[in-house]
Amino acid sequence: MISKLARVFKVFICFVLITQLAGCGTLLYPERRGQRGGGRIDGGVAVMDGVGLLLFIVPGLVAFIVDFSTGAIYLPGSSRSSLDLKDMKVAKFDPSHYTNETLEGIVKRETGFTVKLNQPGLKVVKLKDKEELKKNLVN
Repeated sequence: MISKLARVFKVFICFVLITQLAGCGTLLYPERRGQRGGGRIDGGVAVMDGVGLLLFIVPGLVAFIVDFSTGAIYLPGSSRSSLDLKDMKVAKFDPSHYTNETLEGIVKRETGFTVKLNQPGLKVVKLKDKEELKKNLVN
């Protein structure tokens, strides 16, 4: 009887340790994986990882590391970003004399990034000044 109870307890402990190794947020919220850090932390996931840390130090640490590295500990839609208009570089040109290919070349030359302006779903907007950029990004 005692050996059977000990076996059940061992299986339970192994299950708890494996669950903690995978990270609570990573298991509970797989859709959050891949988020960038810096947002608001989900308190429930942090508490579950903390309980794992209190009960089993190494698996608890691993759970925190996994959840932070995958981004599963962050609430969705809470990433922080800013658009600093004073550091923005403006490239002015006459749009009547340019094609998509020449505009792609200007963007590559000015920013170092390659863009393709013929992608489906891409929205190209003519702006009068930098302040209009924030309005167009929100919509």
